[in-house]
Amino acid sequence: MKLRTIALAGLAAFLLAGCTFKSIPDPSVSERDAKWMAKVPNVELEMNYNRYEVDDTTGEAPGTIVVDTKQNFVFFVLPGKKAIRYGAATGAEAYGWTGNATVQRVAEWPRWVPPAEMVQRWPHLAPTLAAGGLNGGPDNPLGARALYLYQGNKDTLYRIHGTNEPHLIGQNASSGCIRMRNIDVIDLANRVKVGAKVIVR
Repeated sequence: MKLRTIALAGLAAFLLAGCTFKSIPDPSVSERDAKWMAKVPNVELEMNYNRYEVDDTTGEAPGTIVVDTKQNFVFFVLPGKKAIRYGAATGAEAYGWTGNATVQRVAEWPRWVPPAEMVQRWPHLAPTLAAGGLNGGPDNPLGARALYLYQGNKDTLYRIHGTNEPHLIGQNASSGCIRMRNIDVIDLANRVKVGAKVIVR
């Protein structure tokens, strides 16, 4: 009951802000997507973090991705001064990252290799690194899709990706990457083009 009250309060605040929005239907998914997503906990998000078409407040060109790390939203800019807004989990205070990048690769159920600096913080990941990473699947922290962010020709090692911890959407909880619900990152991956500009702020 308390969660419902909070969700309704969030929606009311959103409406009072004067922003128009509409729900976006789920994208089509493959048989593998459906099977593996069914193995990830199904969490009812606070209403504010669901997927909506909203008025664009970013001022960026259509096709641009803008990540708001303070409010935990990802925006995909559409023509006609509209955007699709998704809920996200962003970097915890010590690991947050901001800047501009481009999407140089989009992968389905990607393999995850923990970066060396992450293994230094969490030594229990050393066997995963030694094994060459973790295959894609419902237990993989990158989830259903990953957008690989580059600055020039250099991989930033940051990703916009799905998650197997959807209960953290709306929080500052990651090691700098931007996490989205699997169904949302599939929707975003279907829309974005390689080379798209990404602004994380």
